[in-house]
Amino acid sequence: MSETVLKNGRLITGEPCEVVFAEGKIVEVAETIETNGREVIDLNGKYFSAGWIDSHVHCYQEMNLYYDYPDQIGIEKGVTTVVDAGTTGAENIARFYELAKEAKTNVYALLNISKFGIVEQDELADLSKVQSDLVKQVLADLPEFIIGIKARMSKTVIGDNGITPLKLAKEIQAENQQLPLMVHIGSAPPELNEILDVMSKGDILTHCFNGKPNGIMDQSTGKIKEFVWQAYRDGILFDIGHGTDSFNFTVAEAAFKANMLANTISTDIYIRNRTNGPVFDLATTLEKLHTVGYSWPLIIEKITSAAADQYHLSQKGRIEAGADADFTIFKLIDEEKELVDSNGNFRQAKQQIIPVQTIIGGVSYDNQL
Repeated sequence: MSETVLKNGRLITGEPCEVVFAEGKIVEVAETIETNGREVIDLNGKYFSAGWIDSHVHCYQEMNLYYDYPDQIGIEKGVTTVVDAGTTGAENIARFYELAKEAKTNVYALLNISKFGIVEQDELADLSKVQSDLVKQVLADLPEFIIGIKARMSKTVIGDNGITPLKLAKEIQAENQQLPLMVHIGSAPPELNEILDVMSKGDILTHCFNGKPNGIMDQSTGKIKEFVWQAYRDGILFDIGHGTDSFNFTVAEAAFKANMLANTISTDIYIRNRTNGPVFDLATTLEKLHTVGYSWPLIIEKITSAAADQYHLSQKGRIEAGADADFTIFKLIDEEKELVDSNGNFRQAKQQIIPVQTIIGGVSYDNQL
C-alpha cells in the first residue's frame, strides 16, 4: 500500500495539520507526522481543508438551458465534489450518470421530479411528467449517484399548478426513504409561506437570499418575515444557490445581522453565469459571504462538513481517518476585489480565497487559476 503524507499544512483556524492517505482514503491525521520514506506533498504552510463541495450546480453537458462541464466547475476551481441540482429527471439521468463517471471531479445528482428535468423552463406545468413509479425505478438503478430530489417552485416553472408539484415531491420523498428534497424558490406563485408550510425539517430551501418580493425579507421593513423564522427554527435548511438571479447582498446581510445563517454555500453555476458572471466560481461566492460577515472557518464548514451532512455523504467533508482523501489546498490574500450580486449591487472584498491545488481520491491536481 503506497502512502502519501501531506506535510506542513494548516487548517483554516491556523492550527498545523498533517495527513497520511493511501488508496483514496485518509489513514492518519496529526499535528506532525514522520515521512518515513513515504511520498510527500509539501504544502509549505498553505491552508487546506476537506475537499470543497458545491452542493448546487448544473453540469449535465447535453442540456440546452442550464448546463456545464463537471471538471470546469469542479476540479479546475478547487472543488472536489459537485451536486447537480435537478438538471435531469428519470428519463435522462442514466445518460448523465454515464458522462459524470468520466469526470475527475466527484459528481452526484438530485433527481428532478419532472421526468425530463429542465428541458424547458416550465417543467412542472404539465403534471403528467411527474411519475412516481419512474422515480422509484431510477432511484433503485442509481442509488450511489442520486442523493436527493429537486422541485422548482416558482411561477415560470409551475404554470397553473400552484403548490401541487411540491405536494407530489413530498409524496415521492415519503415513498423513497425520506431522501433529501431541495426546493427552488423565486417569484410567486406559489407564495413563499405556502411553500414553507409544505416543507419539513431537513428539506433544503435554495436561493434563500434572493432579492425578490417573494423572498425571505420584507422589503418594506428590511426584516426577515416571521413565518420564515418559524421555518428556520423548525429545521428547514437554507442553501445559498447564488445563480444568475438569486443572491442579494442586502438580504444576506439582513439575515446575517439577525443571526439567520445559510446551512450551505453553493453557486447554482452553469456555463453562462460562470463565463459572464455574476457567479464565476465557488471561491467568488465564498468571498461574497465573507463580505457579508461570515468568518472563513464558518465558510469552510458550510462547503465541507455541512454540505456532506446535508446529503448524507458520510465519507466526504471531514479530515479524519477513514474519510475520502479529498482535499482543497488554498491561500488567503489581502487584496481587494470588486464583487457583484445578482441584482447589480457591489461590495468590496478585502480578502480573496484562491484554491491552488486539489486532491481527489488521493490524486493531486494543480489549480493555477
